[in-house]
Amino acid sequence: MIKRMIHVNGAPRMAIAAPETTLATYLRESLGLTSVKVGCGQGHCGSCNVIVNGKLIRSCSYKMSRLNDSDSITTLEGIGTPDNLHPIQVAWLAHGAAQCGFCSPGFIVSTKLLLDTNPKPSRDDVRDWFQKHRNACRCTGYKPLVDAVMDAAAVLRGEKKLDDLYFQIPADGKIWGTKYPRPSAVAKVTGTLDFGADLGIKMPEGTLRLALVQAEVSHARILGIDTSEAEKMPGVVKVVTHKDIKGKNRITGLITFPTNKGDGWDRPILCDEKVFQFGDAIAIVCADTECHAKAAAAKVKVDLEILPAYMSAPEAMAEDAMEIHPGTPNVYFEQKIAKGEDSAPIFKKADVVVEDDFYVGRQPHMPIEPDVGFAFFNEEGKLCIHSKSIGLHLHMYMIAPGLGMDPENMIMVQNPTGGTFGYKFSPTMEALVGAAAIATGQPVYLNYTWFQQQTYTGKRSPFFMNVRFAATKDGMLQAMESDWTVDHGPYSEFGDLLTLRGAQFIGAGYNIPSIRGIGRTVCTNHAWGSAFRGYGSPQSEFASEVLMDELADKLGMDPLELRYKNVYREGSTTPTGQTPEVLSLPEVLDKARPMYKAAKEHAAKASTAEVKRGVGISLGVYGCGLDGPDTAEVYVELNPDATVTVYATWHDHGQGADIGTLATAHEGLRPLGIRPENIKLVLNDTAVCPNAGPAGGSRSQVVVGRAIKAGCELLVGGMRKKDGTFRTYDEMKAENIAVKYSGKWSAPCTDCNADGQGNPFAAYMYGLFIAEVAVELATGKTTVEKISMVGDVGEIANKLAVDGQLYGGLAQAIGLALYEDFEDIKKHSTMPGAGFPYIKQIPDDIVLEYVETPRPEGPFGASGVGELPLTCPHAAVVNGIYNACGVRITKLPALPEKVLAGLKAKK
Repeated sequence: MIKRMIHVNGAPRMAIAAPETTLATYLRESLGLTSVKVGCGQGHCGSCNVIVNGKLIRSCSYKMSRLNDSDSITTLEGIGTPDNLHPIQVAWLAHGAAQCGFCSPGFIVSTKLLLDTNPKPSRDDVRDWFQKHRNACRCTGYKPLVDAVMDAAAVLRGEKKLDDLYFQIPADGKIWGTKYPRPSAVAKVTGTLDFGADLGIKMPEGTLRLALVQAEVSHARILGIDTSEAEKMPGVVKVVTHKDIKGKNRITGLITFPTNKGDGWDRPILCDEKVFQFGDAIAIVCADTECHAKAAAAKVKVDLEILPAYMSAPEAMAEDAMEIHPGTPNVYFEQKIAKGEDSAPIFKKADVVVEDDFYVGRQPHMPIEPDVGFAFFNEEGKLCIHSKSIGLHLHMYMIAPGLGMDPENMIMVQNPTGGTFGYKFSPTMEALVGAAAIATGQPVYLNYTWFQQQTYTGKRSPFFMNVRFAATKDGMLQAMESDWTVDHGPYSEFGDLLTLRGAQFIGAGYNIPSIRGIGRTVCTNHAWGSAFRGYGSPQSEFASEVLMDELADKLGMDPLELRYKNVYREGSTTPTGQTPEVLSLPEVLDKARPMYKAAKEHAAKASTAEVKRGVGISLGVYGCGLDGPDTAEVYVELNPDATVTVYATWHDHGQGADIGTLATAHEGLRPLGIRPENIKLVLNDTAVCPNAGPAGGSRSQVVVGRAIKAGCELLVGGMRKKDGTFRTYDEMKAENIAVKYSGKWSAPCTDCNADGQGNPFAAYMYGLFIAEVAVELATGKTTVEKISMVGDVGEIANKLAVDGQLYGGLAQAIGLALYEDFEDIKKHSTMPGAGFPYIKQIPDDIVLEYVETPRPEGPFGASGVGELPLTCPHAAVVNGIYNACGVRITKLPALPEKVLAGLKAKK
């Protein structure tokens, strides 16, 4: 042990710690300074930034042995507090710079030192600083962060008043459509919001720390599991294996379609007979400390018979491939699409036919906060599981039979969550902590390392696609044929639904009279396929949007004008045969046209012999909902003090569930004249909140929003007197009128049939993306210098949240286009290795324009937003590469070596 006399946030501290203890661990666990977040744990993300003697350091990799007596350390707690915010924190509020908020403390500490050393930075100075210090954000697209730094600097220089940054409620009291900050914003910018790992530190004495024994191969038969040596290790209470699981030991995939050849019970909680993918959990060590748990986990012996690992769909579809799940074929689901008349005669007679093959790969979600959760039995004997789940009721029913639990005896709670982007639509650790709590009877806590996050959570499912268009010589689309194969990894959950997305979104946005196609879901041994922002559209629309550019090239037409000719208008139908709910695409393209023209003119002027610049466009469409009559329920209650409480499972990926709930409820309750701070939110706890469904498919603002609107209308109706005034709580009670109401809503939709035809979504989102790219001819390196979007997401509920979602989604699309992959398990297990985009890889020049077409079924005219910015901006980037240098990339990511190979092939 070592002793150091140091100063932390100005106060003297005697630090006693093991030399190898990290500064982050000391600050968090010994001093309780949990603003210091540990994300990657490898110095790659900057969430753990603190200032030591005037230098910014990443405390997750800084050992206590490096400290000297009298060293001075500053954390976020020493910069500003909830009742005394620093101008940097106020600027973060003003610009919506804290979305999930996990990275915010590290950025704010980093900004404090930047402005101490450079009071008047340029935007490039700010970007250079964050790049140098590895400050990583997955939510915001970085632009709001730079905006916040610039405003904070202006306040500190005395050029702007701090009060100007605070939101002022308009005279009419309306916050719908404004920049009202999200309710959690102050806690996020001060580091006082407890994420899962922060709660884990504060768990009661006796909480066991868990470590997993995981597979280090992708496919094997388990011959034996020997825990005897591990059970003798210090501090070990229990080593849990499949033998300790009282239920089916399976997580049900909830098969959606009866034509699915699997039964959905293919994913073990703890592997018993086989390993199906790298990282599969085989045993759980429960010990008094994490160090003891991990040491014991290394002593568990697993005897394996290695089997052939099918790491892609083509490998698993080969004739000699064994069934990964015996009794279920590797190709276990097929989805057809048949719209209009037969396409074959049309293709034979068509003036122009274009066809190509496409691939969109296994994009990793890469949240900064790794997966974390804990479980315990409450005073009523119910099993309580806390996690990052974005589908609490859904996950309860998926894991309860496997654990041998009655769902009535379970409670699921979502902790404040540092981003998920969809991976938590699938259960990850929920069943594991549940199994450990059941086996030991004690509270248990599990925090993945970032390596575990990357290797044992779901990824975007790769699509292999062949698409062809038939068109007239003047560019009118006549028919489309498609064939798509979905590599969904070893577990079937939602794989059939994802495959349906190919039928719904290949060719979306255009009136195509005749469509024929077939898709299939394939079981492989690579990472299981989980939901990821855009869910099926980034793959599907990439194919059709790049092919639209190929068609434009073949016809000699401008790509925008070809799209304009074919977008939805009166009489048009979607690929599923649905009539679009609004027809705003012509207006969207009209608004984008001058931006596109200016971009092309700039590219022509700015190109050089060494760097060619080009402009690409793409059209994005996505539906809001979980297909068919999607439903939600919420409670709205009047309290004795005249406040109102909304109880809802509007789950938060970091997208702003709190501001979505508040803005929608406030608008519904405006007849009461209630102030927003008098609306209380109780979110995401199945003990008190009804089932409003999971947060996926951009459904929350539409489906949950309509339920909130319904509940608020019922409460307002109950309070309204005949003279138009409103009853008080006491008057409601005296007249025996209910003070708590259930708001329910079901989408007036139908499921798609076997031919992919139906009316699956009540509202859609539409957008046109313009990417301005530069290609270095010597290296093939592509840089996105500007990206613009004209979007229609209906009436905007909250401007900060909507802008933030679009900025962040566009950044993820650039990552998908150019950098991100999870194919090589070893190479892609770190943030830099997987292609995580830092600030200098995302342009500062991001332009958002809106066409606000009120949605008939949306609450107060709103549609969804979260999925739209990742539908297909990556296609615009790829189309821009072709426009710049003539190289057509059809298989992502467009790495420099691929572009360079294309340039060489041209020569």
